[in-house]
Amino acid sequence: MTASSYRRIAVLDIGKTNAKVVVLDSATGAEIAVLKRPNIAIKKGPYPHYDIEALWAFALDALKSLAREPGFDAISITTHGAAAALLDRNGALAMPVIDYEHEYPEAIRDSYTALRPSFAETFSPRLAMGLNVGAQLHYQKSVFPQQFAAVETILTYAQYWAARLTGVAANEVTSLGCHTDLWNPRSGTYSSLVDRLGIRALMAPIRSAFDALGPVLPEIAAALGLSAPVPVYCGVHDSNASLLPHLVHREAPFAVVSTGTWVINFGVGGDLDHLDPSRDALANVDAYGRAVPSSRFMGGREFEILSAEIGPVDDEAAWAAIGAVIGKGMMLLPNVAPGSGPFPGKASRWVGAEAASREKRFAAVCLYLALMTDACLGLIGAKGPVIVEGPFALNNTYLKLLAALTGRVVVAHPGSTGTSQGAALLTGIRPVSGAETHVPPSEIAGLKVYRDRWFAEIE
Repeated sequence: MTASSYRRIAVLDIGKTNAKVVVLDSATGAEIAVLKRPNIAIKKGPYPHYDIEALWAFALDALKSLAREPGFDAISITTHGAAAALLDRNGALAMPVIDYEHEYPEAIRDSYTALRPSFAETFSPRLAMGLNVGAQLHYQKSVFPQQFAAVETILTYAQYWAARLTGVAANEVTSLGCHTDLWNPRSGTYSSLVDRLGIRALMAPIRSAFDALGPVLPEIAAALGLSAPVPVYCGVHDSNASLLPHLVHREAPFAVVSTGTWVINFGVGGDLDHLDPSRDALANVDAYGRAVPSSRFMGGREFEILSAEIGPVDDEAAWAAIGAVIGKGMMLLPNVAPGSGPFPGKASRWVGAEAASREKRFAAVCLYLALMTDACLGLIGAKGPVIVEGPFALNNTYLKLLAALTGRVVVAHPGSTGTSQGAALLTGIRPVSGAETHVPPSEIAGLKVYRDRWFAEIE
């Protein structure tokens, strides 16, 4: 079966919060089956780490179920970034896959800061916790030298799952290029950190995200009940999976706001010359190997925290409360989730929220998220329409506010994170334009003054 004739694609999609297996119809792009489970870190052991065996068992059970109905012809993979798998000589994990939210001792952090390359080389800012994969590898090598000595192969995270399915080890540029410190996006080669860490010989060969690494291993295919060989594609970093359909469909310049646990902003058609690493601006690398100006904040996590505190609010009620929130000057300031984003070192606080209703608080949260997104887009010089992917594409209050703040059309892609559709495109199927909603910019009374005051309060 040729790539273009695949009828259904199974996508293993492992995010920081949830893991899922999705089957997509190649003719319509629709998700026709979805199975998912929470992605829960294990706090025991040498350090907090992902429950890889539980995720593997889930993936196999889901693929077995979906192979029966509705069936699939190929498998693609997408995962969150900031993770690497360290394999021993037998291809098993030599060390647990570290949770990137683990914070290292100060001495380890300081020694890594002295070791890592400059932003001018990697376009990767120094991030908190283990958000730089280079920092993870340095920590594992420095603190656990005996275990690290058993490492034979280092894989980026999506490609680890591809290796388990096919037996073929590979690395891939979207995962290497997402703030790892390990990649030089201008030259398209490993950075000097790879040699400083002494790991060049351990790095698996680099393959294109679009490569079929091989069929599912015979013993796994038998366990899944596959009746014919099923190819497994190399895989892609999740935010770049969301970006890929737009690279195929749209002319630059445009911006993509990919929302999940993180809000990742891409300025397609922009340049790298004005990025400020101190404000979480960086370069990502797209599936074609090209550097893309990017910025980020942990908006999905923040929304989850705040929604749990406030309780459910109807979208129309939230929009109806916006005028009162702006008029009163009620606002939420960054950062609800510390350690990242365009306003580092700031502690979240409410202004003018005493005795505010649930609806007004929720409206202020939507304003906060729109202001944070607007600030992130400004940092990367984003131009053209703004495409919003993922859960925030269902938040009409956020979409209207973002259109008003940017003065540009916001295009919402509801009903999907975009990651699964993007990963499916790696198999060579033709992209399908999904449903989208265009939100034109409009004047919202008092919003510009509110925005100026919000920035002044932050300072």
